[in-house]
Amino acid sequence: MKKVILGMSGGVDSSVAAYLLKEQGYDVLGLFMKNWDETDENGDCPASKDYEDVQKVCAQLDIPCYSIEFIKEYRDHVFAEFLKQYEAGFTPNPDVLCNREIKFDLFLKKAVEFGCDYLATGHYAQVRERSKAAANGATVDLLRGNDPNKDQTYFLTAVQGQVFNKVLFPIGHLPKPEVREIAKKMGLSTATKKDSTGICFIGERKFKSFLNQYVATKPGKIVDLTGNQVGTHDGIAFHTLGQRKGLGLGGEGEPYFVVGKNKDKNELIVTRGSEHPALYSKELFAQEINWFAGEPPARSFHCTAKTRYRQVDQACEIKILEDGSIHANFTEPQRAPTPGQYLVLYQGETCLGGGVIHKVGPSLYELNL
Repeated sequence: MKKVILGMSGGVDSSVAAYLLKEQGYDVLGLFMKNWDETDENGDCPASKDYEDVQKVCAQLDIPCYSIEFIKEYRDHVFAEFLKQYEAGFTPNPDVLCNREIKFDLFLKKAVEFGCDYLATGHYAQVRERSKAAANGATVDLLRGNDPNKDQTYFLTAVQGQVFNKVLFPIGHLPKPEVREIAKKMGLSTATKKDSTGICFIGERKFKSFLNQYVATKPGKIVDLTGNQVGTHDGIAFHTLGQRKGLGLGGEGEPYFVVGKNKDKNELIVTRGSEHPALYSKELFAQEINWFAGEPPARSFHCTAKTRYRQVDQACEIKILEDGSIHANFTEPQRAPTPGQYLVLYQGETCLGGGVIHKVGPSLYELNL
């Protein structure tokens, strides 16, 4: 009997994953990871409540339940980088870092310690055997989850491809409503639990007040595209490209949107109109590229891409630059691609990998289009 250790969050997805693995005949161990040790604004500790839910489900399914802390590792390798990027004026994605550093690294090492054959998670993703091993030893391809509204391959883009050789995604082939139905049918205690939408392992927070505890910010000017001051901000780290709400700007005319940041001058750049050409670019550059096969398909190729989670696939041409970074040229202009976020590439259902967006533009406004 193959032994599997399953990362359990206390949510319905990992609960159903546990049930399905057991039904498939695996020897299943449930492992809860605690990576944050602070209470939220209401004085609650989300991790404690989640672990209680994990224990209930494990008891219902008669599988052993374990808990482990990666609090220091999470702060050192995920949260510290998260803060560093915000302070630099970028908009990072901690969920991607969390998967690379914690769930598919430290957790994988823990699976080995437990003598397990596989690691499993409740991600909406799939793997498929390759006809031959890739350059990095990967024997499987990473495929999108079957539910387009829940596909989570975007968040897996920084994980090394060979890691997936030993990973199972038990619910990746299912639509979310069916996962809920299975949980209800089996009477799992998490069947109606709300999905988490907060920062990986930290939970749902009032983001601005939370970030303000850790990032040193200073007020500055909000200027329009001609350099005229139209307001003030209390820290550019609190704002992201394409943002409309929370700027504190009014007056006659269309709403203002963030179209840029000038870190040297500590200025936030805005313009009026949701479709202003300053919001759109056809080109971007990404670095820290991770190819799931260990190498790109070619030095230049066409594929589709996402610059944010749940975005509809966008056709583009990719060129590999001499330093290994990539230049993406999109068929259609992209609205507010954001430095610090990830560019994730696909060929059909296969996720090729991706990297961190570090430069965008020129905008259609700069090109006078």
